Amino acid sequence: MKSLFPILFLIFNLKGCLKESEQASHEIKEKKELYYTCSMHPQIKQKTPGKCPICGMGLTKIELEHDNHADDSVSKEIEQTIYYCESDPSVTSETPGECALDGTPLLKKTTSMQTVANVKLRKSQVRHFRADLFEVTSMKMYKKIRLLGTLLKSEEKESNIPARVPGRVEAVFVQSTGSLIKKGDPVLKLYSPKLLTGGDEFLIAQKNYFKNRDNKEFKDLYEQSIQRMKLWGVQKFQLTRWAKKNKIPREITIYSPVTGIVEKKNAIQGKYFKEGQSFFNLVDLDSLWVEMDVYEHDSALVKIGQSVEIEFSAYQGVNWTGKINFISPVLDSNSRTLKIRTTLENTEGKLRPGMVGTASVSLALEGTPLVVPRTAIIDTGKRKVVWVSQGNHRYQAKSVKAGFESEGYVEIKQGLSKGDQVVIEGNFLLDAQAQLFGGYEEDTNTNEHQH
Repeated sequence: MKSLFPILFLIFNLKGCLKESEQASHEIKEKKELYYTCSMHPQIKQKTPGKCPICGMGLTKIELEHDNHADDSVSKEIEQTIYYCESDPSVTSETPGECALDGTPLLKKTTSMQTVANVKLRKSQVRHFRADLFEVTSMKMYKKIRLLGTLLKSEEKESNIPARVPGRVEAVFVQSTGSLIKKGDPVLKLYSPKLLTGGDEFLIAQKNYFKNRDNKEFKDLYEQSIQRMKLWGVQKFQLTRWAKKNKIPREITIYSPVTGIVEKKNAIQGKYFKEGQSFFNLVDLDSLWVEMDVYEHDSALVKIGQSVEIEFSAYQGVNWTGKINFISPVLDSNSRTLKIRTTLENTEGKLRPGMVGTASVSLALEGTPLVVPRTAIIDTGKRKVVWVSQGNHRYQAKSVKAGFESEGYVEIKQGLSKGDQVVIEGNFLLDAQAQLFGGYEEDTNTNEHQH
């Protein structure tokens, strides 16, 4: 009997060792998972090698290491408290205090950041993975928008040569529309009984004044006759000539009071014009309007006085500069664009109405928002995701709300904190890892405001 106890003790110890060995083996199996999947159809998972039943491609071997301390498909809300200026909400602080702009107490605001996936790289992946990180920071953002511009005649510069007195056109000196008329050029000859009568009255008033220079009444009548003839379009040198000859010509030459391009020629020989009717419609091309369309998502950024650079296809490499001097108060409901305008000087006459050019407007966005490089953001279709380093080869995908993009940087309105280390190169590998192993939490209620 005494010899039986050592044998039984040995058997029990052996069973205990086997049980511990099985538990250790089970733990090892829990840490590693081996299966085969299709790179085109990751939903296919088999324990043995073979071909994909959907596309026939060879299955890829996957060895997944599980981390008992990490959850590979976690979605949780993280609350973040920030403080902001009431006068300018873009000025924020992580601690309470006073606004740097006006000294008023900062207001408190709590926002939530959603973690949509966690990934911990396996040892085999770490050897080949190099993530470039960027620290989330705040900065002044500038944006340049490109627009299509069309040259238009300036309505401010439209003018005409009107009939100051009724009469019949006897001769026309302007050949056609498009002709350039300079101030002082003769444009037509007019037969006008009213002008002839006024001319005779001028000659009589002059004679009486010269004979009675001390008579104030004759002086007033003489000056009134001169003023009347000038208002009717008669030039001073014409009056001097008539006074020398003591005779008014039957046909009186009308001279242009302005400079411009003939847009419409109404004067025809033999045509009778009433007072106020236009002989010629002119447009002054010394300055022209450039009309541009701004898309709705940029319409809030344009302001009166902002600089515009324009290059016309007819003059490659030559830039004209102007400032925005008009913004339409109404958005076009069909094109969803807002019309803005600038005025360009055209003293050399190179520009012509109807020309098309490419315009660029440089804009400074308000405040100093949080930004990340454009390469840090992955658009999954349902949301925009940024991968954040958690250290020790752990990475967390956070859903963000993005704002304006400027020179390769994107404004982050919600989802990240200043100082977060985001992945700007290598994030697509993390995205593929999360999608392959079901790391993304499905979210059909995510609504993005996209600019």
